[in-house]
Amino acid sequence: MSFLSTEGLIKKYQGKAVVNGVSLHVDEGEVVGLLGPNGAGKTTCFYMIMGLIPVDAGSINLGGRDL
Repeated sequence: MSFLSTEGLIKKYQGKAVVNGVSLHVDEGEVVGLLGPNGAGKTTCFYMIMGLIPVDAGSINLGGRDL
């Protein structure tokens, strides 16, 4: 079981998907970086995982707990 996992994260602004179907699995102790060009949705993914902005669709699980 992953310590952090996301499945099918979607975030839309004004009807446009800025994050579309992101799935991520991180094991405990693993170090992971998100790479991509400007506007790819890296910060938006981080904000959703941290609970700073709501997820439009998909799920986030941290340490066995759904967020």
